[in-house]
Amino acid sequence: MKVALVYKYFPDLTEEQRQQFQLLETLYQDWNQKINVVSRKDIDELYLRHVLHSLAIAKFQKFKDESKVLDVGTGGGFPGIPLAILFPKVKFTLVDSIGKKIKVVEEVVAGLNLTNVMPINSRVEELNGQFDFIISRAVAAMPTFTHWVKGKIKKESQHERRNGILYLKGGDLTTELKDYKAAQQINLTDFFEEEFYETKKLVYLPQKFKG
Repeated sequence: MKVALVYKYFPDLTEEQRQQFQLLETLYQDWNQKINVVSRKDIDELYLRHVLHSLAIAKFQKFKDESKVLDVGTGGGFPGIPLAILFPKVKFTLVDSIGKKIKVVEEVVAGLNLTNVMPINSRVEELNGQFDFIISRAVAAMPTFTHWVKGKIKKESQHERRNGILYLKGGDLTTELKDYKAAQQINLTDFFEEEFYETKKLVYLPQKFKG
C-alpha cells in the first residue's frame, strides 16, 4: 500500500507531483523519529491512512487556482500537505496550536519545495483572514469546530459549491450533526474501495449567511 495507491486514484499527476508524493514517506519517517507526530502503525500505512484519506476532499471538491484554504488542527500536515501537492496554485494555511507539529510541517513543506503552504503555530481563534474552504480531520465535534472558525469563511463563493467546511470523520455522526440541517455526509467508499474507508466520511457544511 505504498505511493501507487495515490497514483491509482489520481492517474493524471505531473511528474513533479508524483515525485513529491513519493518523497512524503521518506520525509515523514525521518521527522517522525525526531518528533513523533504519526503513530508507528500509521507511518507504515502512511498512504492509506493519511495521504489518500486527505485526498478524499479533492474527490468531492476541486479547488480553483488562487483560492484560499485553511487546515485547522493540521497535526503533521494532514489533510493540508497532500492537497497542496495536488493543487499547487491554491493557497493553503496550515494551523496547529502545538509547536512541534508545526515544526514537522515546516520541514516537510521545505523538503517538498512547496511554495503554496503557510504553516502557522497558533490557535485558530487567534488567526486573521478569511478563506474559501476550511478543512480538517476530526479535531473536535462540529459544534465546537464551527465556533472556532466563526467569521473565517468568505461570503463570496467562486466555486460552484458554496464556501464552507470540509471535514473528514468516521463513525456515526447523527447526534453530532443533528442541528446542522444543511450538512451533507459523503461516504468515502464512494471514492475508494479499500476496507479502511468503510466507516470514513466527509462532511460538507456550506456556510449559511443571514439575510
